[in-house]
Amino acid sequence: MFKKTLLLLITSVICMSAGAQSSSWPSSSKPITFINPFPPGGAVDAFGRPLAKQLSTQLNDSIVVDNRGGAGGTLGAAVAAKMAPDGYTWLLGAVHHSIAPSMYANLSYDITKDFEPIAIIGSVPHVIVVNPNKFPKNDLKSIIEEIRKHPGKYNYASTGNGTSQHLTGELFKMQNKLFITHIPYRGTGPALQDVVAGQVDMMFDTLAGAAPFIRNGQLIAVAVTTQKRVDAFPNLPTAQELGISNFVVSSWYAMWAIKGTPKDVIEKMSAEVQIALASPEIKERWASMGASAPKMTRQELAVFINQEIVRWNDVVKKSGAKLD
Repeated sequence: MFKKTLLLLITSVICMSAGAQSSSWPSSSKPITFINPFPPGGAVDAFGRPLAKQLSTQLNDSIVVDNRGGAGGTLGAAVAAKMAPDGYTWLLGAVHHSIAPSMYANLSYDITKDFEPIAIIGSVPHVIVVNPNKFPKNDLKSIIEEIRKHPGKYNYASTGNGTSQHLTGELFKMQNKLFITHIPYRGTGPALQDVVAGQVDMMFDTLAGAAPFIRNGQLIAVAVTTQKRVDAFPNLPTAQELGISNFVVSSWYAMWAIKGTPKDVIEKMSAEVQIALASPEIKERWASMGASAPKMTRQELAVFINQEIVRWNDVVKKSGAKLD
């Protein structure tokens, strides 16, 4: 009887201790890390760093953004999947992580099993951008005609094999029956730099990543890949307006917890993220990039991600996209 009572007491103390540990999250003595599986300067940084700053203020704890770029975001995700699920490491990611299962045969993680979705932190359309000096005329119809006349002469940059920028380019080629060479990079920053420098001719980037270069004239925006024009660039026509039907592509960015993170920590972070996304500072920043943050429950987001995995698998099969 004594042993049974002692065992119950020990179990109770352990449970109370565990509860106290998660309820005291976050501890000001331990920083929170957001793993960004892409290099600095890309679209995930454009959303993740302002969000980290806002959350740091709300949680009264420091948040470090750790860039772990490579292999279309899969290397950093693999690193995050192995981290302790203690609420101090979170994954920032993107639509690319719903594409990866159809592009990479031997992923060491499963985005639907090793992580728990927290929130969509941003959604932004793609934009076709070109180096100002690469084409005789910088309108979409003329660019398509020029590429068609000179198959293999022109190339396009992407943020890496298997990313939405890559597949958007392949979709563009397939729909317009064009031959353009794909040049993959390790993230948006390096890719955009080479398009600006004239090393690469064009790119199908997110509006969030390309916006600063469009505004300062380093890149020419040809068309946006939404059904309607975006408020941030009201004079930029949609691809559909210019005659390319069914060319509607957007990139979304999300935040995940590592599987096994305490439920109360997940709930608290989820609530804080929604507060941050509703803040005037974040809403203004997102609007300047032509972005929004669709609100979904965590359950709705899980369903959405699974739907995206199916959608992009279909695009990969039809386009014949491969890891070059």
